[in-house]
Amino acid sequence: MSSELEKLKRKCEEEVKNSPNAESFNGIRIKYLGRKGELTKILRSLKDLPFEERKKIGQQANILKKELEDLISGKEKELSTSNFQFPTSNFDITKPGKKISRGHFHPLTKIDEEVRQIFTSMNFSVVEGPEAETEFYNFDALNIPSNHPARDVWDTLWIKNPKSEILNPKQISKLKFQNSKLLLRAHTSPMQIRYMENHNPPFQIIVPGRVFRYEATDASHEINFYQVEGLMVGPAVTLANFKFVVEEFFQRFFGRQVEFRYKPSYFPFVEPGLEVEVKLGGKWLEVMGAGMVHRKVFDAVRYNPGQVQGFAFGMGLDRLAMLKYNVPDIRLFYSGDLRFIKQF
Repeated sequence: MSSELEKLKRKCEEEVKNSPNAESFNGIRIKYLGRKGELTKILRSLKDLPFEERKKIGQQANILKKELEDLISGKEKELSTSNFQFPTSNFDITKPGKKISRGHFHPLTKIDEEVRQIFTSMNFSVVEGPEAETEFYNFDALNIPSNHPARDVWDTLWIKNPKSEILNPKQISKLKFQNSKLLLRAHTSPMQIRYMENHNPPFQIIVPGRVFRYEATDASHEINFYQVEGLMVGPAVTLANFKFVVEEFFQRFFGRQVEFRYKPSYFPFVEPGLEVEVKLGGKWLEVMGAGMVHRKVFDAVRYNPGQVQGFAFGMGLDRLAMLKYNVPDIRLFYSGDLRFIKQF
């Protein structure tokens, strides 16, 4: 019986050695090690042998089984590696691989992040507020009562049914003056009031966020866009502080020295009010509205105008992006066209 095992081993080794390709090893494995294979037949015949001889031959057969399995697997792996061929004959191994398509930040996202970084480096805190507001926060507390002509400047989107899907009951319960009409905020200035109601000066904050206007769209107007509001309040805050903050911001934002000029203007929630212009490409462009916080705004949040003063400013993130990236039409930011976004 031992001689039969040795003969089987040599026979299997010879077939493995002469196998033409890796696919043929499956047949060899079945022939010798399968359920009806040569080695299995020898193992089944052991029942007719004496116990001692059966024990001896059984051990030899199990060792041989392991040797044959290792032999077949090893040779199979060797041939599979050495006989590897590329799928097609015209495969060019010198050709560069395809460039992986990577996602892109939206240009407005990039501008928003850059504005936040610049102001936080100047010790401003970033706060955010609700996009659905009450008439009180959006107008009344900002010195724009219901009969004020300045309300016509904001083409407001009023919420007809406050119990609609726009606001759930939990949101409504958090809104002050629930009898006040609800609207989609026309500017980020309402957060000035919300913040001052719950914080004591001194402080300095910016409020980035989306705002809504009911107006016709064109190259420079959209029905929704992004603003950033700034507010600094303290016992001795002046326009000199404002001038330093604004000029430092724009010089960092545009990455170069910028010419500035300030023009008097009117905004109900500041006094005096002014517009900030910068010179880009030989042209003066308005980039910001600002001024010293009106005393009636301080009255609305129960600050003593005799003890504190501050400045506020607002600017459009979309306009900043248009100036920095030389984008001619604001509607491109909301087109969803990947050809546009991938440029940034």
